[in-house]
Amino acid sequence: MVGMANTSSRALRLLSLLQTHRHWPGGVLAERLAVSERTLRRDVDRLRELGYPVRASRGTDGGYQLAPGAVLPPLLLDDEEAVALAVGIGDAAQSGIDGMREASLRALTKLVQVLPSRLRTRVDTLRATTYSVAAAGPVVAADILTTVAQTCRDQERLRFRYTARGAARTEREVEPHRLVAAGGRWYLVAYDLTRHDWRSFRLDRLTGPAPTGARFRPRPLPAGDAAEFVRAAGGAPDPYTVEALVHAPAARVCRIAGQWATVDPVDDDTCRVTMTSTSLDWPTQALGNVGAEFEVLGPPEFAAHVREWGARFLRATADHP
Repeated sequence: MVGMANTSSRALRLLSLLQTHRHWPGGVLAERLAVSERTLRRDVDRLRELGYPVRASRGTDGGYQLAPGAVLPPLLLDDEEAVALAVGIGDAAQSGIDGMREASLRALTKLVQVLPSRLRTRVDTLRATTYSVAAAGPVVAADILTTVAQTCRDQERLRFRYTARGAARTEREVEPHRLVAAGGRWYLVAYDLTRHDWRSFRLDRLTGPAPTGARFRPRPLPAGDAAEFVRAAGGAPDPYTVEALVHAPAARVCRIAGQWATVDPVDDDTCRVTMTSTSLDWPTQALGNVGAEFEVLGPPEFAAHVREWGARFLRATADHP
């Protein structure tokens, strides 16, 4: 049993080392693990059996490297890497980038769940003392996001204090269904056990979320999906599809905005950019970051939004030559 535990620990150590460098010479890797090269080969074979694509090369430059695989392997992170990743994912979850916020929240929930308490404290401190310019609406604390997301995932009842617009703060107990990112805000769609009806709650108005430990059987949602329920309740607008003709090479525009936009070349010096967002601020900022002339193709609301931004910037410099 002890030998099996040592072998498993060594395999984890080997996986960690393979993730830190692109290529490891066999002799150096065996020395780091304090094993023979024969034992190293057996450990590499064990990782392959578990589905990790470890490539081996022979010769004077021979060694091992972890290749991209069909399945994402678990990442072994040191303390600094884990904190940096949690802060970065938290910023992405607060961003106005369409389609990224929900995925970022799922990743943040998984990461925070396994972080030691000392690292959670560091993450909370960093997020409390920094500000992301990409935020498109009220910022929600990472611990609130992850606590609520975990209760949705685990089908566990949730208590919290809530302050609706123009109303006094109330205590709520709900059966959480889904989190929805829309219109630059986070919403919780849940069945309110006090009011015996479905409700959507803005997370920036929610404090002190606490799981009760009581599980529940999900009720049918009176809408096609949670996002539709939030829109029907007047909580979030439909997203805009923004199009612009940018007078710059497509490759240059892709380097700056390609992560959030579709860039289609028109000719060597012009491209068509398409972005989908519930906020018009984000595509305006993204096009401004390109640093090139552009023409708004639609929709009319976006053209008006760009004019308003331009007029505001001109007023800001009116008193300067």
